[in-house]
Amino acid sequence: MTPHEATEQGLKAHQAGQLAEAESRYAAALKAQPDFQPALHLMGLLRFQQQDFTAALQFFTYALTAAPASAAVLWAARGETLLQLDRAQESLGDFDKALAADPGLVAAWNNRGLALNALKRHDEALASFDRAIALSPMSAEPHNNRGDTLRELRRFAEALASFDRALAIRPDDPATLNNRAVALTMMGRTDEALACYDRALALNPDLPAALHARGNRLWSQKADLAGGLADLDRLMQVAPDFPFARGSRMRLAMTAARWKDFDTEKKLLDDGVRANRPVIEPFIYLALSDQPADLQRCAELYARTRFPAQPPLWTGAKRRPGRIRIGYVCGEFRTHATLYLMAGLFETHDRQQFEIFAFDNGGGDGGLLRARFEAAVEKLVDIRELSDAKAAARIRAEEIDILVDLNGYSGNQRLSIFAHRPAPVQVSYLAYPGTLGAPYMDYILADRVVIPEVEEKYYNEKIAWLPQSYQINDAKRAIGEIPSRGEAGLPAEAFVFCNFNHANKFTPASFTQWMRILAQVPGSLLWLLAPDAMAMDNLRREANQRGVDPARLVFAATLPFEKHLARLACADLFLDGLPYGAHTTASDALWAGLPLLTCRGNAFAGRVAASLLAAAGLPELVTENAADFEALALRLAREPVLLSDIRKKLAQNRATAPLFDTTRTTRAIESAFDMMLKSPPQSFVVPDQI
Repeated sequence: MTPHEATEQGLKAHQAGQLAEAESRYAAALKAQPDFQPALHLMGLLRFQQQDFTAALQFFTYALTAAPASAAVLWAARGETLLQLDRAQESLGDFDKALAADPGLVAAWNNRGLALNALKRHDEALASFDRAIALSPMSAEPHNNRGDTLRELRRFAEALASFDRALAIRPDDPATLNNRAVALTMMGRTDEALACYDRALALNPDLPAALHARGNRLWSQKADLAGGLADLDRLMQVAPDFPFARGSRMRLAMTAARWKDFDTEKKLLDDGVRANRPVIEPFIYLALSDQPADLQRCAELYARTRFPAQPPLWTGAKRRPGRIRIGYVCGEFRTHATLYLMAGLFETHDRQQFEIFAFDNGGGDGGLLRARFEAAVEKLVDIRELSDAKAAARIRAEEIDILVDLNGYSGNQRLSIFAHRPAPVQVSYLAYPGTLGAPYMDYILADRVVIPEVEEKYYNEKIAWLPQSYQINDAKRAIGEIPSRGEAGLPAEAFVFCNFNHANKFTPASFTQWMRILAQVPGSLLWLLAPDAMAMDNLRREANQRGVDPARLVFAATLPFEKHLARLACADLFLDGLPYGAHTTASDALWAGLPLLTCRGNAFAGRVAASLLAAAGLPELVTENAADFEALALRLAREPVLLSDIRKKLAQNRATAPLFDTTRTTRAIESAFDMMLKSPPQSFVVPDQI
């Protein structure tokens, strides 16, 4: 049998879905003639179909060696394979060769657009999809991809129009419905987005992207924890390696206090991070890991995967004369923990030396904090509908000297703007307690408690160590009228321990520790912020399994901030947890006069309360290990005079301690900014101005 005959038989088997027979025939042809180009090409297609992209690449490369240089289809096939192997830059070269040989290849224009999207060259990608559509207007895929590119460019109305055009051509395409749902989510049209996810999953119940997205949306925007967990559990069954999905499922499981497989899942996540696999997002990992090297590795992979560096907009231009321009980028300039802490800083900035800009990615809410913020900043720029590149260009046009990221990998973040390097100095501050792992972030504002000097190597940023706690506080935070114990839903005589962090920070180890303490203080209670009903049931069951009456867990409803601060006075002692301890909740407690006990963690996220207590003049409430933490908690519960003395000390320190001196911390931050501009990036200690 000749190579041609064997290949023809293989092709018939291939078209009939008989892949093993097709492989056998192609192999026979290649055994007879190793450079027989048709068999090499078809074997490459077979391997691609089997998702063995490495082998497919080899066959296409061999086929190109055997074929004329103008083999457009082969270049296009190899480019698509390189794209599947995340080698977008190389694939782009192959698509260009294919299109130089045959400009009419619709699939090559479409895939070229995908490669450009992967390289974050969205405007060029859009042009490629437009060429594909011009060649084949009734091809749905380029319309879908065009819509996704427009979404990336934050041109949402145009994106929806492209998705609708794709769906008019192919109404039952789950991928397009999923992409349309993503755009609707970014527009804040949650109900419509969920309806799109529902349609996509009705058509393909195992579509990984839709399961991942709907699961997260159900919880974050509809508070449907059970529904979100069901989607992510299903995702783990059908696509356990879907990027960052295992971490998303772990976060929802922790939010639900569903700890059955906690140790097994944590090990899988740790192993994945150490193997440089995209298993968990950095912000979620903070609640699981206290190993700085692992946290850094996780952040570096995430930055490289999601927010790769782009050609810099600032290329060394000399700054203009005048005040130093500080630009703050945030998605939470509203009634939110970030502004609860920072409102005073915006008001206190030295306007003789600094010009304050805010680049808003979230919009306002009409609240009092928002009003204070708007009155305090000199220029407010809405970047919600600007693409990353356009937002970065706007920032560069304002000649910002120091650009400060107040989100990191949390909340309504836009780290992708920083990837374009619009400012000569770029700083991470406040919201994300760890390294961002990104080469374009120059500094992180910290202190020597949260980042000891010996751990500088675990931070890609240079460190500006502030003289007291790194955390700014607003000395104008109002406290409402303090309720009685009964009004707060607490018994009058019980010793009340509390922790007002969200349940996704709770770990089995911390909860076990709290239950041991409760068991040794008769009649005591643990007061928690009320989570989802599923989480409350699970926490009660976990308490019972540890020998503690579930009735000793008391759950507090969410209240307006001033009323929440007021009710903190009804508690006796705040018990911190690890590895992600209390941050804003810790300073809230101390501001309200509630003592807080912490154990110094092994990473930034677990050391914040230690930093706050030191700056509040209460270092005696910082312990170094679990045994000391429990021992001191019991002593404070059993010795009313000791606890009373600490409360008095906290009340006295409130007016004088550095923690609540907004002006003092603002001046330290300003000194850090001034020092950053005077030398190339290098770690330094900010001297105390007082």
